[in-house]
Amino acid sequence: MVHADGGAPNLAYVAGSTGGVGVIDVGQQKVTKTIKVAGDPHLVALSQDGRFLYVTQPQLNKIAIIAARTGDQVCAASVPGAPTLLVFDPNVKSLYVGGSNGPTVTVIDAENCTIKRKIETTGPVYGLAYAAVGSAVSGKNGEQLWVSNEKALNVYDDVSGQQLANIPLPQGPRYLSIPPGSTVYATTAAGSLQAIDLSSHKVSPLLSGGTYGPMDFDETTGEVYVPDSTHNQLVVLNPVNAGFTIPKEPNHVLKLDAAPRSIAITNDGQLGFAALSNGNVAMYDIPGRQLAATIPAGGTPQFIITGLYPPNLGTTPQQASLVDKLGNILGYVIVVLLLVVPFLLFRRYAKARGATAANQPVEVQAGQGQEETPLTPPDEY
Repeated sequence: MVHADGGAPNLAYVAGSTGGVGVIDVGQQKVTKTIKVAGDPHLVALSQDGRFLYVTQPQLNKIAIIAARTGDQVCAASVPGAPTLLVFDPNVKSLYVGGSNGPTVTVIDAENCTIKRKIETTGPVYGLAYAAVGSAVSGKNGEQLWVSNEKALNVYDDVSGQQLANIPLPQGPRYLSIPPGSTVYATTAAGSLQAIDLSSHKVSPLLSGGTYGPMDFDETTGEVYVPDSTHNQLVVLNPVNAGFTIPKEPNHVLKLDAAPRSIAITNDGQLGFAALSNGNVAMYDIPGRQLAATIPAGGTPQFIITGLYPPNLGTTPQQASLVDKLGNILGYVIVVLLLVVPFLLFRRYAKARGATAANQPVEVQAGQGQEETPLTPPDEY
């Protein structure tokens, strides 16, 4: 699963709340609007600027791109396998979509919903994540797509779709999270948490005894937050680093009053949002390790993500591209003005000084260009 946070929080989007996707204003601590989405929306991703939502619709076998500000659908694509999983790669503007009813990961253009390619995996798709590791074979961006199948993790080049590795995991890998660093975190069907080294693919057990859901991580500390619906809590893991002893887990737990379905940690590490099975969202003060607010969202929340207020301009990818181009042009103009205007002002100032100096009379310094008058003694009387 991808990192759930879209930025320092203004809004939180709750897939599966009453009516589709509930929008929580973090400052007001309440649902301020609902984006109507049919087909039992399960997972949402967000563009980097908060402009577009990407939503899976498993009952319709579709994925939709929605303008976050207006709630209007931009486009949609048909996807096999009752898709409940989604990864957005902004570097190649692609969506990777899959579900447990089929072995296919469908790669979709994030601007127009056209299908770029299909990656056929070894079985039903239970988890998706991508890692920027600098060792993919495409030569473009060095990213890898990790896929959870029935009894193994499979790794693919995210651009070409070429398989790079197969990592057996008999416990049955499910949700995935790949924070910056060298470790992949995987939940399993057997109720355990596993750490997999990105380079060596060594598997290390971390915890067991829970029912673990979609994870997220704190970018400031590296801690990984894992919903545990069996014990109504969030399990907080110490970061696992390659070459070091596996730390004692967990670091701590946060108790909840209902089973958590998903968690989103803001990228400043200040707030956490847990979507609960009772229709509420628990907002946590992460540094203080305490509940800050409980926000009713209704429905059956499946996933949550936080992000910025969407921009006022550009509600389609084409409009957004035009706005970005105009912004770039304006930026270049400002840079040119900052470089040229001081130079022109300096030249004008230099000319003005030169003209002023030419019009001023030359002052003769004392003792230069004058004959000295000899001193004569006073007349004698």
